[in-house]
Formats: sequence, C-alpha cells, structure tokens
Amino acid sequence: MTFSEAICQAACEGIVLLKNDGVLPFSRKDTVSVFGRCQKDFYKSGMGSGGSVHASYTTNLIDELCALEDKGLLKVNRSLKKVYENWLLDNPFDNGNDVWAAEPWSQKEMDVSPELAEDAARISDHAVFVIGRNAGEDKDLEAVEGSWYLTKTEKTVLKNICSAFEKVTVVFNTCSIIDTSFINAEEFGGKIKAVLYAWMGGMESGRAAAKILCGLECPSGKLTDTIAFDIKDYPSTKNFGGADENIYEEDIFVGYRYFNTFAKDKILYPFGFGLSYTTFSVTSGKASFDGKIVSFSVCVKNTGSVSGKETVQVYLAAPCGLLGKPARELCAFKKTELLAPGKSETLTFEVDIRSRASYDESGLTGFASSYVLEKGKYSVYAGTDSLSAECISFGDEDGFFLKENICVEKLSRACAPVKNFRRMKNNCGKLILEEVPLSDVDLKKRISENLPSEMKNLCDRSLTFDDVKKDPSLLESFIAQLSVKELCTVVRGEGMMSPKATMGIAAAYGGLSESLWKKKVPVAGCADGPSGIRIDSGGEASLLPIGTQLACTWNEALNEELFVFEGQELFKYKIDALLGPGINIHRSPLNGRNFEYFSEDPFLTGCMACCQVRGIKKGGSNATVKHFAGNNQERRRNFCDAVVSERAFREIYLKPFEMTVKERNLVSMMSSYNPINGHWAASNYDLINTILRKEWNYDGVVMTDWWAKMNDCADGGLPSEKNVASMIRARNDIYMVVDNDGSEKNSSGDNLEEKLSSGELTLGEIQHCVKDILSFILLAPVSKRPLRDLHEVKSFVSSVKQLPQNARIVHENEAFIPDDCTYLKVQKKAVYKINGTYLKKSDDLSQSVTNVVIDGIPVTAFDCRSTKGLEVSATVSSVELAEGFYKVSLYVAKGGISLKKISFVS
Repeated sequence: MTFSEAICQAACEGIVLLKNDGVLPFSRKDTVSVFGRCQKDFYKSGMGSGGSVHASYTTNLIDELCALEDKGLLKVNRSLKKVYENWLLDNPFDNGNDVWAAEPWSQKEMDVSPELAEDAARISDHAVFVIGRNAGEDKDLEAVEGSWYLTKTEKTVLKNICSAFEKVTVVFNTCSIIDTSFINAEEFGGKIKAVLYAWMGGMESGRAAAKILCGLECPSGKLTDTIAFDIKDYPSTKNFGGADENIYEEDIFVGYRYFNTFAKDKILYPFGFGLSYTTFSVTSGKASFDGKIVSFSVCVKNTGSVSGKETVQVYLAAPCGLLGKPARELCAFKKTELLAPGKSETLTFEVDIRSRASYDESGLTGFASSYVLEKGKYSVYAGTDSLSAECISFGDEDGFFLKENICVEKLSRACAPVKNFRRMKNNCGKLILEEVPLSDVDLKKRISENLPSEMKNLCDRSLTFDDVKKDPSLLESFIAQLSVKELCTVVRGEGMMSPKATMGIAAAYGGLSESLWKKKVPVAGCADGPSGIRIDSGGEASLLPIGTQLACTWNEALNEELFVFEGQELFKYKIDALLGPGINIHRSPLNGRNFEYFSEDPFLTGCMACCQVRGIKKGGSNATVKHFAGNNQERRRNFCDAVVSERAFREIYLKPFEMTVKERNLVSMMSSYNPINGHWAASNYDLINTILRKEWNYDGVVMTDWWAKMNDCADGGLPSEKNVASMIRARNDIYMVVDNDGSEKNSSGDNLEEKLSSGELTLGEIQHCVKDILSFILLAPVSKRPLRDLHEVKSFVSSVKQLPQNARIVHENEAFIPDDCTYLKVQKKAVYKINGTYLKKSDDLSQSVTNVVIDGIPVTAFDCRSTKGLEVSATVSSVELAEGFYKVSLYVAKGGISLKKISFVS
C-alpha cells in the first residue's frame, strides 16, 4: 500500500453513513445530479496550522464521480456540472485573502431555481446536495446561519431539490458535526433519503467520498461524537465561548456520558453510530470476571449481500455509588477484517476494570485523591453504538459485583479549582448540582520541597555532544559544563522559518549558538501538524484526513500504518518531530479546532493517539501530542480560563495524554495556551511537574505552544510571554518561539538570566529542562545526520541563456519588489545579503510568510507575527551568486505581511 492509498483507505473508513433508505450506493443504472458548490470546492482540511499542508494534488467530488462514470459505474448530469463550473468562474472560492482565520465558515452558494432543479430531475433520478463548512485555529463555529445552521440560500436550494426529486442524498463536507436535525424537517417532504458525513479527507477527500457513494467501498465509519437535535441540548453550550472563563458545569458528563445518562430523548444519532451497505449479526458469549479482568468474545457475522467491516464497542456500567457515574463508558472496541457475505469473525476482549476507576477528590469513598472502584454491581454492554449496545451475561447474572471499595491508585491533589461553582452529578439517575471540591494545596511549599538538584561535572575533560552520543551516561556532566548563557539558549526555540533546520517548518531548537555548535550540539526541527507536514517554503507533503475522520475509522491498525508513512515522510524531510496528533476532547461541537482532535470520548481519543504515535516512531521520526491540556475553544484561547473540577480534568481531559504517555513511545509534548483554574498551562506546575513528570513518569520534552504566556507557578496572577522562568520551574522545557538568531541574545527579553542571577530560579531547574531537550535530540533523527553548519549559504550558478523580451532587470544593491518577470543581474561572484523592509498589522498569534525564490528555489523568507503597522527592516539570509542573471520571485505561504522592498547587497 502506498501513502496515497493509505490516505484514501483511511478517508473511506472514516466516512459515516447516518441514513440510507435504499438509495445508496449508486449503480450503473443511476443518473445523478450533484448540487452545491463544494462538489468542486470540496474541503480537504480545516483552517490554521493543522491544515496548512501544501499537497502535491487534491481531489474533489464531482470530478471523481465523473471518473467513475467513465468506468461505467453511474451516470452524472454533466450539464448541471457545467452550470456550476461557469458560476464558479464568477464566484471564486473566498480564502480570506489567505489571511489567518479570515476564511469564512461557508462559501457563497449558487441559487438553484425550481426550474433548474426540475430540469435536472427530468434527466436524472438521484440528487446529491453537498454542504460545506470550515473552522479551525482561532475560529470557532457559532450557532448562527452559515456556521452551525444552514444559510437561507442552502435551505431554499435544498427545498427546491426536494420538490423536484424523490431521492436526495445530503453529503456533509465539514470540519465537524453541524446542525443535522434539518434532514427530518417537514419542509423537505421526507425526500432526504440518505445522509453521510464525508468530513475532510485530505488529498483523497473527493475520491474517498465518490468511492463510498458508488459502493466501491462499503461504509464502516462510526461517529465519535453524539449528534443531538439542537446545539442547546449539549450541556457545554451555555458555558462555551466565554471571553475570560468557562465553567465546566457538566463535569464528567461530556457527550454521550450526559445524553445516555440524562437525556436519551435529545439524541438524534448516538455516539458510535454508523450504517453499512450490508448487515451484521453481533452475538456475545458469556463473560467471566477474575477480580480484575472481564473476558468474553463476540461473534460478528455478515448477514448481508456485500463485503463490509463492523466495529464492536464495549461499555462498562459502574454502580452510581457515592461519586456518581455516567450510565455507561466506552472501555474497549475492535473492528473486524473485511467480511464477505456469510463470513464471520470472533473478537475476543479482555477489559481491566481498573482502567475505568473514578477519581475521588475529597475522600467520599474513604480514599481521597485516588482512583477508586466503588462497591456494587457492574454491567458490560457490547454492540455497535453507545445506545443500542446490549448487556452481556455473566452466567446466571447480568453483571458482576464488588463487595467493597477498591483503591486503584493513590495520588496527590493537583490542578483542582480555586473558584466555587456547582457541577453536575448523577444521583441514582437524577441530575443534581453539587459544590465542587476546591484546592487546598500549598504550591509554594510543594515547589520548594521538590526542587531538583544541581548537576555535577564528574568528568575530568571537556566534553562534546559527540562524546555523549557515544556514552549517554556523560549527559549530566556535559550539561554541567554548559554556561548559563548556553543553558538559556537551549530552552529557547527559534522560528518560524528558521534556516538552521529544514526551511519552512515551525521551529528549530537545540544547538542554536556558535558555542553550542562548537560543542557539536545539533539543531532539531519540528513541523506542523496533525494533517501532515506544513512546509511554508512551498515544499509538498501528503495531506491526511482530519483527526475526527481518522478516529471515525475506529481502526487502530489502519491509523498506525498510515502514520508509519507519515514518519517516513518526516524522516525524508529531515524533521525530528511532527506537531501532532492533537488529542483534546470535543467538549463542545462548536470548538473550531475539533477537526484536529478525535472525539468527545477520552478512551477512544487515547487509543487513536497511541497508534498514531507508534506509527510515526516506526516510520523514523517522532510525534508531539498536543495541546496539554484543556484547549477546548479557540476564542481568546490565550486568556480564557478552564474552570474545571479535578475529577473531570483527570478523567476526561487528561486521560488521553495519560494513556499516550504510559505506552512509553511518546518523547515530545506541547502545552496549551489556556489557563486551567487560574494557572496558565505553560507554567502550570501541578499539570507538568506533579502530574506529567511525577505521577506519569514522563521524561520526554515539553514545549510551549507558539508565543505562549506564563504566570507565576505558585501565585498565579497576570500572564506574560517574558515569564520564561516560571515555564522552567514548571518543567516545561522549551519556549516556542523567539526570533531567528534570537535565542542566544534573548531577543524576546525574557526573565531567565535575571531570575537565575537572583537565585529565584535554580541552576538545577534549568539543567533538568536542558536534559529533557538533549535527551530527545540524542534519540532523534538529527543525531544520526552529519552536523550541519549553523548558517548555511546556498550557492547558485546562472542557468539563464536568454532573457525573455519582457524581462525587468534589477541590479545588485538596488531596492525592488519582484514581479512575474524580474531578473537580478549579478556582475561578480560574491556572497549577497538579502535585505528587506516589511510590515504587518494583524494579531500576534498568527504568522505571515513571504518566501524569496531564486530560479524557482526558495532561499529565505520574510516572516513575522506583527510589526504593529510599523515598517521594519531585516537581513534574513545570505546567498552566493555567480556572475549572470537570476529570476527572482516571491511565494506567499501565509498572507498578511506587506513586503515593501528587497535588495541583494554584497
């Protein structure tokens, strides 16, 4: 299987068929009219860093259906296709001028008159209406038309289609679930016979959707979120989108945990639901329980007429007890192989019930700050979605019993709230609100009692990193030989677009100064993001399906195989870590970044994260899971406080990270922007030091999100980008990012040297962060590559034989802005500095990039977050040019920057 084939397979298996009244798949006898502009402008990925991949090709739905028509699999109304193509010429796709987060949620839709719909119906018997939505980094969905809801135009178009056609299929080409309840609305006359979520399948997005519609692939995707009738039905909605804080009143009752327990009547499609073109019988055997492990088998038989796959989901129902539990929680799942009609497969399950223990914050069960299994009856359910799963027999009983409370794991109170609020609780099937337990931790005392010791130099000679590579036991002695300036340099990443790593990626870190380079410390590089490698110098990479779609496959083996290819591509581009997968929870369907994430369920999220991390590692590079933790909305993500109970934080929002860490393949993690109970994640001592480092024994690297803010580890208070000392104290290793060439000279003006000099930050604290970073680099691909020069100078020899007639000639030392036919005349071979003047007015959390290209090869870039509207000048690189002519052009990777002039100065 090739990488492209794996992407297509994953995209196909992640498509979820919600409704099918016998109209799908299309056959060679069917003529299909496709409506909606997204038939051509078929979305591939969400907005922001997670979807900014320059793919070598992409596919759309209508062209792929036409390709299948050429193979005789169906007939397409090509006259309607032409109508849309002509309309699109006058109504091009609005990408927001490629400015960060400026693209709209939905595109202008073509009006479809009753006459046009009736004309299409005269020559075709099926209609498909494609509905597109997008959101992403810095852009949440909102409960308004054109975002969560259909626009007036979309409603009118769909109404006219349904008036003309008896058989209508709705295809959601969306970044996440949106309002789905309209499919049963009376105004559409029951004509919507089939509905599927095609999501955004990466570079194979359109092809995968076409293959599902035409039956070349049998749908097997399952929802990873509950689809409710109304956005107001989700318990998080009233506490989502706050400017300064969100109260997590729903507590552990996220998604199906809430709906299955308190509001089954609000469910339109349950968590785990998804139809197939075939049918299956699912028969569970009797289960046994040995005191820790529940064991049983499930036989799945294909009882239909086409080959297909089915997923068996296992849910545990714990006694409500003193803590109050959801009605059921996912605890295992397996997907069958492709089963031919009449064939069956027996799936075996062993579920350790200790993994489903509940966290007792205050000691109601007798075990404070502990994971506890409460006494009482436990039942196990198996089936094909969270609502219809049936109880498994334990011989004469329909469950098993624990006679006493069992403490599974004793921990310490950490990350508990300091603000009073009331949270939901299950009181024997009744929803009540209770006061949340508050923190009683003396953070100053905890920090002072756990300060790391200073590393000692136990070696009698000067060491280089090459010595450490030969003998890793020398690492602490090597670190002890580093100066304070060198230590501070290591904990500051540079970027974006650093020339010290693969050009165009997100950051460089490690040996960023001449002194560190002389000590043979290499520079590692990392790249966005969960949907593939983002190379803003124009480098092409494979664009993967969005995280939600990958999770909807419920196929761990397929995800691992897909990410082996991803690891190989990272290795090829000399990239040491991918900034992904993103594994935050779908707390609200409105979170714009849900497309990067997997599910409302922490267990499913953790399983998918583990297999993707394994895959990248097998492929030769590393994953960086993010955003640790609680990044559950994009609005004011750098300021909005997640006010959440310790129980919900541990059981829901931290659980996927815990699962990934404890599998022991993970060596890189990114903290989030947001504060959690008043403490910003990047300097949250209990989050990173107490929980991640001490409880989970994680010794990998932790980096901040780009240009993060930190506040005081103990006292909290206002945040600052300059408070890097608090980041170090929390054992968050790398500040991402400072200006290129800015790590050694402290271009951002952080407080590291100041706090080290005053003794407010100890040498041991920063040494341990440096150890995390260098330990990562020691095992990363960069340590296997030859040490490259810090300031590589690319050399060019002119290949221009004859200038075009419209050539515009510019000269050395002349200021200019390149156009489509600008040629630089070089009179003598020399090294030329590339200077420029530019400005940017927009926000500080997005980056603009304009590349300088010589003879089609990107050589450097002007990039910035913001110049606050002021013109700034910079020397961004040097290049060696021999005598002759060179075509100079610009490539804008991310809009927003205004380049005023550039020059080549010898």
